[in-house]
Amino acid sequence: MKVLTVKPGEEVVETLTKQAADQGITDGAIVSLIGAVDACAISNMLADDARKDIVTEYRQPFELSGTGEIQDGKVHVHVVLGREGDTALAGHLHWARVETFFVHAYTLALQDG
Repeated sequence: MKVLTVKPGEEVVETLTKQAADQGITDGAIVSLIGAVDACAISNMLADDARKDIVTEYRQPFELSGTGEIQDGKVHVHVVLGREGDTALAGHLHWARVETFFVHAYTLALQDG
């Protein structure tokens, strides 16, 4: 298992993609994602057309947890975001900025054979 870390001043998807490549992970599982972000964009499917996404951007701090995968070097993450007022949002993560805390991604590379 490898831990990928996103530090203040970094974008989550971009940083995870770069670090996975640096670690030689082209295909694998993001078993657990934990941390906090200060802004992000997530999407969910339209109720009457699952092929269309609604992307919403948020500019506020969130606690973040999630899971995902890496396929052919591309990071794909689904998250749950907790915000002020004890409410949560969930969806496919398009981007997220870390400014205050960190995000850790615990990853397992797929093995041949």
